[in-house]
Amino acid sequence: MRSIGLDLGSVRIGVAVSDSEGTLALPSATLERGADWGADHAAIAELVDEAEAEIVVVGLPLSLDGSEGPAARRTRKEVARLGRALAVPVRTYDERLSTVHAQRMLHDAGFDTAGSRRHVDSSAAAVILQGWLDQTRTEDHEDPHPDVCPD
Repeated sequence: MRSIGLDLGSVRIGVAVSDSEGTLALPSATLERGADWGADHAAIAELVDEAEAEIVVVGLPLSLDGSEGPAARRTRKEVARLGRALAVPVRTYDERLSTVHAQRMLHDAGFDTAGSRRHVDSSAAAVILQGWLDQTRTEDHEDPHPDVCPD
C-alpha cells in the first residue's frame, strides 16, 4: 500500500512517499505553506492523487515526555481538517526527534543541513513515515496468542 508522510511545519511541509509495497519511505518534496490551510490541503490532495496513496501519516510533535503541548494540539486540529479534505484516512505518528534524526542522516551523507532546510523537511517526513511503516508491519506480524502453541 502506497503511503504519504507529512512533516507539518509552520513555514514548509515535508513530504515523503512509500514504495508501492509500503516497505520503504523516501523523501519526496517540500511544499511552501500557502496563505491558509485550505491551499496547503489542496496541494496535499494533489500529491495523494498523483501517488495513488491509500493513507496519509502526519508527524505529531509530542513533547519529549510524551505530553501534548501547543504544537501537538495545533497539529491535531490541522489533521482533523486535512482528514475532511482528503479521500483517504489520515493518521498521526509520534515524530519526536525525527528532525534531529533526519539532520544527522543528511550530515552523515555529506549534505549541508544548515543551508538546505528543504532536504531536512522531506527527510524528516521520510523518518516519520518509515517509523509508521515499520510499526505497522510489526503489528501485522505479531502473534495474537504468543503463549499458545500451535497444533
